[in-house]
Amino acid sequence: MSPARNHLRAALSLAAASARGVTTQVAAQRGLSAWPVPQEPSMEYQDAVRMLNTLQTNAGYLEQVKRQRGDPQTQLEAMELYLARSGLQVEDLDRLNIIHVTGTKGKGSTCAFTECILRSYGLKTGFFSSPHLVQVRERIRINGQPISPELFTKYFWRLYHRLEETKVDLAVVEVGIGGAYDCTNIIRKPVVCGVSSLGIDHTSLLGDTVEKIAWQKGGIFKRGVPAFTVLQPEGPLAVLRDRAQEISCPLYLCPTLEALEEGGPPLALGLEGEHQRSNAALALQLAHCWLQRQDHHGAGELKASRPGILWQLPLAPVFQPTSHMRLGLRNTEWLGRTQVLRRGPLTWYLDGAHTPSSVQACVRWFRQALQGRERPSGGPEVRVLLFNATGDRDPAALLKLLQPCQFDYAVFCPNLTEVSSTGNADQQNFTVTLDQVLLRCLEHQQHWNHLDKEQASPDLWSAPSPEPGGPTSLLLAPHPPHTCSASSLVFSCISHALQWISQGRDPVFQPPTPPKGLLTHPVAHSGASVLHEAAAIHVLVTGSLHLVGGVLKLLEPALSQ
Repeated sequence: MSPARNHLRAALSLAAASARGVTTQVAAQRGLSAWPVPQEPSMEYQDAVRMLNTLQTNAGYLEQVKRQRGDPQTQLEAMELYLARSGLQVEDLDRLNIIHVTGTKGKGSTCAFTECILRSYGLKTGFFSSPHLVQVRERIRINGQPISPELFTKYFWRLYHRLEETKVDLAVVEVGIGGAYDCTNIIRKPVVCGVSSLGIDHTSLLGDTVEKIAWQKGGIFKRGVPAFTVLQPEGPLAVLRDRAQEISCPLYLCPTLEALEEGGPPLALGLEGEHQRSNAALALQLAHCWLQRQDHHGAGELKASRPGILWQLPLAPVFQPTSHMRLGLRNTEWLGRTQVLRRGPLTWYLDGAHTPSSVQACVRWFRQALQGRERPSGGPEVRVLLFNATGDRDPAALLKLLQPCQFDYAVFCPNLTEVSSTGNADQQNFTVTLDQVLLRCLEHQQHWNHLDKEQASPDLWSAPSPEPGGPTSLLLAPHPPHTCSASSLVFSCISHALQWISQGRDPVFQPPTPPKGLLTHPVAHSGASVLHEAAAIHVLVTGSLHLVGGVLKLLEPALSQ
């Protein structure tokens, strides 16, 4: 595969979105619409996605690029050339009313809150995010809905043909990480910028400290454009402050949601979890600032309080959330993030947490949810972890954070919906090989078994460890300890893992007869009996958004329609 074909994919991602007025992360304007359009003759949506997948950087070429990566600034400059080849100019993006959000965790939820708030005012919105969960067209949303297969197909082929006609060898453009050299930073004139919670992630690209990552994320700041950040640790917050001063960007620290609620009723959020409150607070500031800068009459009244200064950053003014803002927060949906599906005896808890801080937040949410559950009248309850981690993340560290949940079984599988993904173009990934992902799952199992063995044989002289990031009052009634060899399983795909976990008891997920050999392993055989007789089964799916997306595809078939 030629480097030129590999390089097309980055341009396809941004330019296809920009062709309809959509960009990272949220854009809003009054004349945007998504009318039905004819598709490319004799081409279906799946054909477009399969062609898009051929442009994915394959695993071997990706390793070569990592070894030979040059000046990252040239990658951003190359993005302007891709945009021009697509028939657009940077000036076309300048005319959009863009809200640009970056961060390590919570940026997607923040954008979902912001977009829903703006729609509650009657504004028409565009929303570009990455990655997708079930279908690639989810990355581009008009008025809260993924664009239609027909619209995606039309603009994909239009853009593909334009790029094919002007092929040249260009530098590889990194996509989807966010920050100074990300392709989305081609945006020059956003209305407002936001920074969600920062932490360690994508270290091979962004740096191995939170301060280095903060420097990268602060690269989206623009001269004279207001920006808001949630409260960060002192080190990265200082870096963001210095970056803003260097760029001449007015940066403000978000007040808490409690400060905005003072004197009024509590704000109801459509997304569960205590950590969503900081995302909602940031979203309110972004929406409020956008409405003010667009001279919108419903931005909300400022409260009679003088802005203060914290960590040498001015606090954003506190205002009274309007009824539209309250409605937007309450109606926000963002699949795969603190999402709960209740199906008969099974309750699925889905959260794409994949960093240490987000996994800690996930653990708090899961345990709080179990505390508030209705206990079944008869029969045992079983807790199951379904986990996978990808990239340069440390699975041992993430799994250790999950130990306090006291799972009865830990199940590991790759982010493959089925053993063969040839008939499922939206879920294909050529950046890794099958051998790599299966070996990684076996490593996850080894890490878990080691942790399980340590937990079963504690050091009698050491004090018990408190729950990471949460109060000890959330500790659950202890489960009887189980041996390390009796608690973990590896399956070759998500479908097989779900078949074993659900045991045919999920009324929606009813696959064909399980494949031969699914229960040949002693743990799988004995565990199947336990799951079949359990009065309640609580399943936490976490570690990877791609894993959550594959699970949603099987549990919610309507999302694939």
